[in-house]
Amino acid sequence: MLEEQEKLWEYDAVEPGQEGRATVVSITAENIAQYALLAQNNDARYLRPGANQEYPGALVAMPTMVLSYAPLLRDDIAENNGFVALEQSKTARRQTPFAKCEVCWFRPVQAGNTITGTRRVLEKYERRGSKFVTFRVEAANQHGEKVAEYDYTCIFEYAGGKKEVPRDQGEARPTPSSAGEKRAAAPSVPSRFLTFNSIAAGDQLATLSISESQEIINRKNEFRLAGKPSASNIHTDEEFARQNIFGGTVNSGPATMSYVDQMLERSFPLRAFYNGGRLLMRAIEPFRAGDTVTFQSEITTLAPLSQKGVGGTSGGVVECAVKGINQRGDLVCLADATLLLPE
Repeated sequence: MLEEQEKLWEYDAVEPGQEGRATVVSITAENIAQYALLAQNNDARYLRPGANQEYPGALVAMPTMVLSYAPLLRDDIAENNGFVALEQSKTARRQTPFAKCEVCWFRPVQAGNTITGTRRVLEKYERRGSKFVTFRVEAANQHGEKVAEYDYTCIFEYAGGKKEVPRDQGEARPTPSSAGEKRAAAPSVPSRFLTFNSIAAGDQLATLSISESQEIINRKNEFRLAGKPSASNIHTDEEFARQNIFGGTVNSGPATMSYVDQMLERSFPLRAFYNGGRLLMRAIEPFRAGDTVTFQSEITTLAPLSQKGVGGTSGGVVECAVKGINQRGDLVCLADATLLLPE
């Protein structure tokens, strides 16, 4: 009887154009710092006003924070269209996990901004027996200017069956950092970033190794700037996660994207992102608690700008290929970044 009462938002019920409700989020110094710390990024630019020489006097958010201040909220899209999301079902509950995401940035977001997020179904498609849904989320500031948008693809039906949990599970046990201890210990910003004229195709960028723990995954899940918290999902609920694709708890796709972002920030200025940059990441294998993933990148293409670029900068466009590999040698993610660099 209960099954008949639930109008589930199954793949066949999803239609392009279905919208969720708009969200409004105030950006503060506190939530900029909190997001960075949850991304295990103790860069002073996000923790201390005045540490960012690119944007003097402003505390600018990490680029991937757009996934938090303008979140996807697919359960809200389902509800707004008269359906129950599969994650919220009482009769057929299952997860529709991250497959890939592509973010484009247009303007910096800083403390004091108010961001309105809008979301809708962009497209749905089948590939090799699996069924996917892509959502478009757009974020605009208090002046009505678009600051970013992203296309987020979820797996609604997976043809590959459940993945096996590795026998040799990772032993890393990092602990979350508090804002107080990290504000004191925050590293200085790199004195010199790469410029368009200082690099060549084939150059390797500085790597970044990041470890996960269940405690960090849980805290990231609790960090909400809009939408209802989800206490039970494949990131935090081991029993529920065992019944889903990955056979156990894993971190979120947006969390892994924040690590790719952080790796790129070691080499490139923030303006390279916010003046028209783009980041596409595809999930390959899950990033589990205890794992350590090393992110590495190579410059693949350079293209000089024929005229002044976005924001009035000259220089060129650089494309990078990124991969994340865990301690077992598994490929965790692949990413492509397009950034605008000064000369």
